[in-house]
This record gives sequence, C-alpha cells and structure tokens, in this order.
Amino acid sequence: MGEACIPTADLSPFVREDEDGKKKAMEAITQACSEYGFFQIVNHGVSLDLIKEAMQPSKTFFDYSDEEKSKSSPSTNAPLPAGYSKQPLHSPDKNEFQLSLKTLPSSDGLLLESIINECLGLPTNFLKEFNHDRSWDFLLALRYFPASNNDNNGITEHEDSNILTFVIQDGVGGLQVLRNVEWIPAVPRGHYCGQWKRCYPGNSVFKCTKI
Repeated sequence: MGEACIPTADLSPFVREDEDGKKKAMEAITQACSEYGFFQIVNHGVSLDLIKEAMQPSKTFFDYSDEEKSKSSPSTNAPLPAGYSKQPLHSPDKNEFQLSLKTLPSSDGLLLESIINECLGLPTNFLKEFNHDRSWDFLLALRYFPASNNDNNGITEHEDSNILTFVIQDGVGGLQVLRNVEWIPAVPRGHYCGQWKRCYPGNSVFKCTKI
C-alpha cells in the first residue's frame, strides 16, 4: 500500500463549464473534506509567476536586520502582539502583489464555498449567507528559521478558527496534516492548499515541522 498523500482538486472544470469535470472535482473535494479537511488546489486561476513574485518581498523583509524589522512590530497591547503585523514604511512599492493575491484567493474562496455548500447538500447559498462578512478576510506571511538537527521550529498541531484557509507554500515544505493518527506531508507543488473545517469535526488538524 502506497504512502498516503494530500488529495488534489482541479478547479478548471468550473471555469470551462465542463459538467463531467465538475462532477469529478466535486467528488474529490467531498472526499478530501470528509477524510482530510485539507486538499491541494490546481488550475485555480492564480498565476504561479505572481505567487513567486509575491513571496520575494517577504523574503526581502525577513532578511533585514532585527533592528529594521522591529520597526514593524505591533504594539504591546495589540490583539496579536507577536510577529510583524504593521505595514512597514518600505511596503508601498510592494502592494501590487499583496492586492492581487488578496483578490484572487478571495474569488477562489467564494467558488470553493459554493462547491462545498453543494457537496454538503446544504440549501443554496447557505454558507455564503452564513459567512458573508468579507471584512474578516486577511492575508498573512509566515516564515521560520531553518531547523537544526536538535530543534524543531514551526507551529505545533492546531486547528484554524476560520472556515476556509488558503496556504501558499515555498519549496521547503514542512506542512503536515493529521488524518486519523497519521501525519501526512503536504508536499509543495507550486500551487496552494485549501483547509476546510467545522462541518467535519476532527479534521483539519495540521502542524509545521522541520524538513
């Protein structure tokens, strides 16, 4: 029996209006949501070149000195006082990718929301009406120092509190998804992943570990 892998959902049939393709994609997404709570997305309409270009400003920022990065640290009484969550002064020339990436995954998010709504057999637009407040959509960049043989930098196992999360990985990997009692690696494939939770209790548990 081969090693388990994260399911892949192809969104192109929903662009081409391919009914047979839509049926296969919905079957794959239904299985992925019920068994994993996580799946990788291909042919999603977001340019891979754009994704690569958008990752570069993040790398540039984290290569700055600690003194320079500290200028973007949140205040001590901020809701999320960790990390660098304020817009730094050098960011205006990098908003092109930020704005594009924020818009395109949102459109894919609405598409997936409607697909999952149908997969679950819910009333038409149930999830859209339940989750209609777009002000809670946000874009976040995370980066971790390379792990040595003696430590394990990353995020411990957890569940996100929102309904749908998109994850864009670099080529390093480290993301893992819990299925039953087995941690399955989400191998980077140059696309992004969708994480779905709530309607399938016990799924969508994942962590980041060293490679």
